[in-house]
Amino acid sequence: MDSNRPRTPPEIWEIALGEIQVQVSKTNYRTWFSKTSGLSFQENRFTIGVPHTFAAEYLEKNQRALIEKVLTGLTSPEVSISFQVSGNGHGPPHAEAVLPTPPPNFTRINPRYSFENFIEGGNNRLARAAALAVSENPGHVFNPLFIYSGSGLGKTHLLHSIGSAATFRKVNVICTSAEQFTNEFVAALRERSTEEFRNKYRSIGMLLVDDIHFISGKEQTEESFFHTFNALHNTNRQIVMTSDRPPRSMPLLEERLRTRFEGGLTVDIQPPDYETRLAILRSKASGSGVNIPPEVFEMIGRGAQSNVRALEGLLNRVVAYARLLKVTPTVDIAARALDDVASKATRPREITPSFIIDTVAGCFQTTREALLGRERDKETALARRLAMYVMRQETNCSLSQIGQELGRRDAAAVTTACKKVTADLEESPYLKRKYGEVRQQLHQGDSAGGR
Repeated sequence: MDSNRPRTPPEIWEIALGEIQVQVSKTNYRTWFSKTSGLSFQENRFTIGVPHTFAAEYLEKNQRALIEKVLTGLTSPEVSISFQVSGNGHGPPHAEAVLPTPPPNFTRINPRYSFENFIEGGNNRLARAAALAVSENPGHVFNPLFIYSGSGLGKTHLLHSIGSAATFRKVNVICTSAEQFTNEFVAALRERSTEEFRNKYRSIGMLLVDDIHFISGKEQTEESFFHTFNALHNTNRQIVMTSDRPPRSMPLLEERLRTRFEGGLTVDIQPPDYETRLAILRSKASGSGVNIPPEVFEMIGRGAQSNVRALEGLLNRVVAYARLLKVTPTVDIAARALDDVASKATRPREITPSFIIDTVAGCFQTTREALLGRERDKETALARRLAMYVMRQETNCSLSQIGQELGRRDAAAVTTACKKVTADLEESPYLKRKYGEVRQQLHQGDSAGGR
């Protein structure tokens, strides 16, 4: 190769990718950069080829400064960049992906859920954009797509929205839950109809599975899903899964499944902020036929902060109460409606160390005995540390007392655990969500009045 020959745009971009790769995470690079290419460099404008518009939008908003900095050192100080959808990385769909439409009972999509009535906010923007992208180009954008969040935050809504949009585009879809998949598999074993079961799940264009964590630890079901996953993924058919936790936080999940679940794009949904809660309330109320003043939305929005389902429940209570009295909902009417809920609720339990241990164990789907014992697996250890932290926050127990409650551990261990949780809450959305779930359950009787 002539060392004096000017580098071509593809060569420049290959060098740039080498520098970018050491400055971003492995997952970030694989998701956003691995299928890009250098297309042209004219009049100080470097054009980068991307596989789809979603990638162009993400790189433009989040990585432009880094890309221009790297290209400045390789081209010109005045370099600017642009993105062009080139289809790079989009091989034609495998022949096996064009399949006959399955029987109607294969698809269990809730028609109430769509992208149009999904309220977008900062807490869910990436998840919604990724879901929309796979519905428009199934099998070639993010495969698999893994969406996780706490209860009632919209992951099932997005799952069914993908299914509705894909079905409209004539894609053969199965939308099911991991529990239903397991039940069907067990029935197939019992009835010796495993061949029919395999054909059903491998003769489709898209598989949507809600609550995939349900198969964790179920050896035969995991084996069956592993082969189903491979059969679909190897032929460019889209897989989307939802869960209440990321794959790395499923301690009983086989490693070969965990790596496959993490092989596409993993996104989470956080609790909605105040402005998003107001937008959700306005959207939910639009079809109620009741004119609700803004100040009532604001009152309800302050009262339910944990999830969308609780928000909708409070709104429904206010609307029903106003209809019963045949009056327009006002702040006073709303307060009376929510006070009525509170008056019918049982008095909150005293927050004792024992109550905290049981609550944390339930949120992590483990047992009291595991938290008090000596198990050291990652999930149990995390739950145990969080229990110590919550006791420190919610009770007047000393460090020594907390240690005694959690399996006779010493005060130093409690101090270390609390410090680690304090630091991890800043970095881990999963831990932050679990902490929120624990607090919600501990104080569930306190929120009806808008605390």
